[in-house]
Amino acid sequence: MHSATVPAFIAMLSNIKGWLDKAAAQKDEAELIKASLAPDMFALARQIQIASDAAKGAAARLTGVEAPAMPDTEASFAELKQRCDRTIAFLQSADAAVYDAGLASEVVITFPNGAGLRFDGATFLTGYALPNFYFHASMAYAILRSQGVDLGKQDFLGHLGQYMFPPPANA
Repeated sequence: MHSATVPAFIAMLSNIKGWLDKAAAQKDEAELIKASLAPDMFALARQIQIASDAAKGAAARLTGVEAPAMPDTEASFAELKQRCDRTIAFLQSADAAVYDAGLASEVVITFPNGAGLRFDGATFLTGYALPNFYFHASMAYAILRSQGVDLGKQDFLGHLGQYMFPPPANA
């Protein structure tokens, strides 16, 4: 599972950085940072922070290593990109064997109100961490699109560019 998830987390966090670069070149950063899709939804900055938290939280919980503290104070694209970089560095440090062994362990998430969730590691990763990560990454993408930033599917799947190959000669 390490090889199926950690590279995917890293790729999407890298894509997010690219979206922010495109957004900065096209629109007012201060307006975009606070933009949301609906009044009761988190703004762009918070969506990226939660995506970061989901990725680093998955690696931390499965490896038993403390995730780096990130206080959710990013107020610029540069700061959000730095957060992505710190998250990527933490993910890269995750020991694959320990990560995979964590799939059999119990994962408990306790919310500030005292309620919580209890999973085995595999269910936590596939049923909670991954969907949560992609939800918030998708919301960040959708917010930027809704604000007129020229992004497309290729930007969302930008990491796949490394797998491109030239078309056949007779195409």
